[in-house]
Amino acid sequence: MTTAIIVAVALLAVAACLFLVLFNRLVRLRNKVDNAWHQIDVELKRRYDLLPELAEVVRGYASHEKEVLESAARARTAAMNANGPGERGPAEDDLTGAVGGLFGVAEQYPDLKADLGFRDLQHRLITTENRIAGSRKYYNGAVMYYENARRGFPGNIVAGAFPGRFGARQYFEIVEPEARQVPGA
Repeated sequence: MTTAIIVAVALLAVAACLFLVLFNRLVRLRNKVDNAWHQIDVELKRRYDLLPELAEVVRGYASHEKEVLESAARARTAAMNANGPGERGPAEDDLTGAVGGLFGVAEQYPDLKADLGFRDLQHRLITTENRIAGSRKYYNGAVMYYENARRGFPGNIVAGAFPGRFGARQYFEIVEPEARQVPGA
């Protein structure tokens, strides 16, 4: 009987250790996803900060393009107010289209295209867009690893025991194909 108790205690200890290892793995992966999302936020903030400057430069050359400028401002506000990847993806698609509209206006004005301020903003925005794409790729990779660990066995047992801590995460996806293009490139 003593041997049976020792074996039972040993099995419980192994199960508890396995549970703790899996729990900590899920915590690390969840934190990686959260960190990756914060990195996207940093890049999107940089983008949001550049857009008013870009709109002002375009306005100086093409003040009658009011609809394009207002569309960009509305898209920027909507994107800034969106929460989470599910809302942010479509809002960012709209913003990318609006930025493309600003660059489309620039194509009609050779003086604007030649303006050093405009070219500098265009370069900074293209760089920022590329950084957003890299951050989005990293975030989606982190979500994939997290979801694999959360849904696979035996991680699904640990995640199921703590549904408030280990909930599903959404990918940050581009919905509209034309939004896949880097504006101004």
